[in-house]
Amino acid sequence: MNRIISKKQLSADVYEMTIEAPLIAKSRKAGQFLIVQIDTDWGERIPLTIADADPAAGTITMVFQTVGASTHKLAVLSPGDSVENVLGPLGNPTHIEKFGTVVCVGGGIGVAPLFPIVQAMKEAGNTVKVIIGARTKELVIFEDRMRKYADELVIVTDDGSYGRKALVTEPLREFCEADPKPDMSIAIGPPIMMKFCEKTTAEFDVPIMVSLNTIMIDGTGMCGGCRVTVGGETKFVCVDGPEFDGHKVDFENMMIRMRSYKDREDRDHHTCHIGLGIEPHAAPGGK
Repeated sequence: MNRIISKKQLSADVYEMTIEAPLIAKSRKAGQFLIVQIDTDWGERIPLTIADADPAAGTITMVFQTVGASTHKLAVLSPGDSVENVLGPLGNPTHIEKFGTVVCVGGGIGVAPLFPIVQAMKEAGNTVKVIIGARTKELVIFEDRMRKYADELVIVTDDGSYGRKALVTEPLREFCEADPKPDMSIAIGPPIMMKFCEKTTAEFDVPIMVSLNTIMIDGTGMCGGCRVTVGGETKFVCVDGPEFDGHKVDFENMMIRMRSYKDREDRDHHTCHIGLGIEPHAAPGGK
């Protein structure tokens, strides 16, 4: 049992929740995730990103969007209540080193899993430039936290209600056109957003890491639902990822597989996305 310490509503359907998990708080690294089960009798297993952690307090912070039955059930819990099962940290941590200049792109609630990576990249001595994308001003999250670590922060919205009216690829292209160009880039968000971030960086021969948000059930490599093609080989996001070289990811194949699960979801509402904490039929903004 993991006691809930605090809960905050970030937007209409996005929540931030801090829970007690001392062992996970001490061992987690940027880029890793959790499997959360609200109740053991009938509850599904929800993959969620560790957005932050406090090893001294023994707590971890999750950000999730309420779409399906399980995420709504999680959202109605209050401080003092408990989450029955929390498994983690899972997945491979982000490769952190002093690259030089790193551009970090987050779309929608993909900004939450991007935060610990930004933090770690800055602490490793990099110049970190951050791009936050969302559909509207109300859906922009983690702005203040990002400003503490970002050397430069650009916010774009689809409707122009906050920051620049643009897609995230516009400022990404501007950073890539600069002299010198970035030494590394990272993108986390909807698959279509990551696909076009990869295409943009490829034009300038800038490396890019992407954190894939495929369908996942067990999180330990057994179900095979999260398989993707990377560099012509089959990989499992939960155990081989969640981060991969974006220039090697077959995004078209991944999105076709996710659409097939979406059709199934429309019937039985079962699985959800890693990292973003959302069901397959509800991609976040910031494309």
